[in-house]
Amino acid sequence: MAACALFSRLRYSPPFPFTLTPSGPLHAAIHFLSCSCSKLDICLPLHCRSRHISRAPLVLSRAERRRVKAFLRWSQSSAEAALLGKAQAGRGLAAAGIGSPKAMATAVAEQAVDNPLLEDAEFPRFDAVEARHVVPGIRQLLTDLENELVKLEANLQPSWPGLVQPLEKIVDRLSVAWGVVSHLKAVKDSEELRLAVEEVQPDKVAFTLRLGQSKPIFEAFKEMKEGQEWNTLSEAQQRIVEIQLKEAFLNGVGLEDEARKRFNQIKQDLEKLSTKFSEHVLDSTKKYAKLLTDPRDVEGLPPTALGLAAQAAEAKGYEGATADLGPWIITLDIPSYIPFLKHARNRSLREEVYRAFITQASSGDLDNTPIINKILELRLEKAKLLGYNNHAEVSMALKMATLEKAEELLEQLRSSSWDAALIGNLQDLKDYAKEQGAPDGSNICLWDITFWSERLREAKFDINEEELRPYFSLPKVTDGLFSLASTLFGVKIEAADGLAPVWHKDVRFYQVKELSGEPIAYFYFDAYSRPSEKRGGAWMDEVLGRSELLAPKGRHARLPVAHMVCNQTPPVGDEPSLMTFREVETVFHEFGHALQHMLTRQNEGLVAGIRNVEWDAVELPSQFMENWCYHRATLMGMAKHYKTGETLPEEVYVKLKAARNFRAASMMLRQIHFASVDLELHSRFQPGGPETVFDVDKRIGWRTQVIPLLPEDRFLCSFSHIFAGGYSAGYYSYKWAEVLSADAFAAFEEAGLENEVAVKETGRKFRETVLGLGGGRPPLQVFKDFRGREPSTDALLRHSGLLPAVAA
Repeated sequence: MAACALFSRLRYSPPFPFTLTPSGPLHAAIHFLSCSCSKLDICLPLHCRSRHISRAPLVLSRAERRRVKAFLRWSQSSAEAALLGKAQAGRGLAAAGIGSPKAMATAVAEQAVDNPLLEDAEFPRFDAVEARHVVPGIRQLLTDLENELVKLEANLQPSWPGLVQPLEKIVDRLSVAWGVVSHLKAVKDSEELRLAVEEVQPDKVAFTLRLGQSKPIFEAFKEMKEGQEWNTLSEAQQRIVEIQLKEAFLNGVGLEDEARKRFNQIKQDLEKLSTKFSEHVLDSTKKYAKLLTDPRDVEGLPPTALGLAAQAAEAKGYEGATADLGPWIITLDIPSYIPFLKHARNRSLREEVYRAFITQASSGDLDNTPIINKILELRLEKAKLLGYNNHAEVSMALKMATLEKAEELLEQLRSSSWDAALIGNLQDLKDYAKEQGAPDGSNICLWDITFWSERLREAKFDINEEELRPYFSLPKVTDGLFSLASTLFGVKIEAADGLAPVWHKDVRFYQVKELSGEPIAYFYFDAYSRPSEKRGGAWMDEVLGRSELLAPKGRHARLPVAHMVCNQTPPVGDEPSLMTFREVETVFHEFGHALQHMLTRQNEGLVAGIRNVEWDAVELPSQFMENWCYHRATLMGMAKHYKTGETLPEEVYVKLKAARNFRAASMMLRQIHFASVDLELHSRFQPGGPETVFDVDKRIGWRTQVIPLLPEDRFLCSFSHIFAGGYSAGYYSYKWAEVLSADAFAAFEEAGLENEVAVKETGRKFRETVLGLGGGRPPLQVFKDFRGREPSTDALLRHSGLLPAVAA
């Protein structure tokens, strides 16, 4: 049966926006296709059918071609679903004038039946949720939540059970469902899922604005704070009230009429722009594939990099590709890109790949430049609507730091690092390259830095990162990490694969227990790079938060569930994932985030785990955990050769530790550059003025980069942290929190890292304070609870080799 007839009879609509303008190229394309395929003709709203559209070849953008193809795929799958009796309706055709509102509302409700996105299960149905479930599921959920919100506003009482508890239920239901959608988009991206999210995202944003701007709720919170019962609330409960009042103001609760309307439109636009920015970066990364067939072009690459490149070639259709004979494909995915820059001897190819990396998402229909400009313009306008001077002030309203304090810290670290980076790090590279007779030495370029840094590190410390890989297989690393968590925090972690559905066969699932055996948390671990569907980087986020209110029947609290996502080197052939040491540090880092979520002692769901922890403090546990990678007992406990079981030789451990601060000043400046550019763009930069964002990048680079940026550098076009990842006017948080984390680790150093009793005692204190208190106490007070004083930068500078070591 033709899909067109089914659409007409069942009032189908694609689960994504398909606005067809009579003169638009996308409409023309669909019309052109429909002339040759009767499936589509009846699907077009009558007012969109035009006899005047030419059948001449059409020039479509990449995005438009994708949407046409997605529509065709969707129409076929929808027809099949209808034949199976799974009639699903949406709002798309209703908006075009087909079907009554009542009929469409009924159809949406019918779509939500048996929707795995809305299933009240112990763990989300990651294995079952598909793009087709997103629109009906989220819309049904929003309808339900709107009804609950109306009921709450009509029966408000300025009390914990009369206000906060029903609000937590509303917030949590949306957070869990939308979290599933957002997560799948990050790890299992597809055109259909993108379009589904694009369709329903405005509805979700509109509801969150409606909730955040509710004056009855705002006034009830004010009454709670000013009422007689305020002093009867716990510290965590008082924090919740104060946070809700502050967030309501930042959500525009005080705006009226046209100002509120404009504010809400800006929020909608920013959400769309951030999503599109992220999609452009992913598509740009996927687009680049450098095919190499000459063995001379891959000289210097280690076996793991060659194997990965051959595997990439085979995935692209080059059957029989091998590590030894090729062909090989180099991509901009980090596990491919970094080893190539580190080891490829062909300088011109290093330059080509480097230039491709710094110009990602900066041209054609994937160009993020106009998106960046619009984001900055809208963020500034939004800040002024709220009464602030710039977006940085808005951002800092919910952080520990102020703009002045953040910039003061960055300058202190910059001035401590500059001479060491310029006179030491860079000059050392030039001298070494000259000693090797390389022409690079007299004119070292940005694409040479990584290569010669690795060569100098090998020579200076007699250590080869690639030779370390066999000692860091993922199973051994996770065993060592979980053993450390047991020692420090008194928990045990066990594999629980099969207990919860997963989104990919490689994803692992774990249970966290007290030493007594009592379950306290769960987490997923998605370790490997999948460039075709998974965005780059590494992150952790919550799946479910701890909550006493939302406890299942018979339990004291709902247990927290987290997910950890990395993009490390995948297994090659029959071998396990053999990790670089930096990948090991990344796993420890993300696990630190997960620990704060999972080991929370807060029972109030709105401040449990990572919820409402100030952004510039949230990196404390993650960066704290990285320090343990250099702890002898921890490192030697996990560094076992994957074939022989042999422990990493003692002399190699000594060299690895000695190399820890190799080029630390340069690495410090790199992070300071990103943070400084971020703050400048969100404070003093004027969108539309004479200076472009790339001018700002280069201007700041004169103070933070020992080699000037290339004129064509467009790294900002892929800087997802600040344009799509929540770190706008907040990238400094990495350094701010690193001060806290280094000082926290210094407490263990002072107790004696080889004193197991003292380490356990200090670890339990860290668990009870930093990991346990979540957002229920201000982070500075939490740090003082653990350390007994305010933080100092001394430990960070000492750990980085930029201060003399503390005398024994």
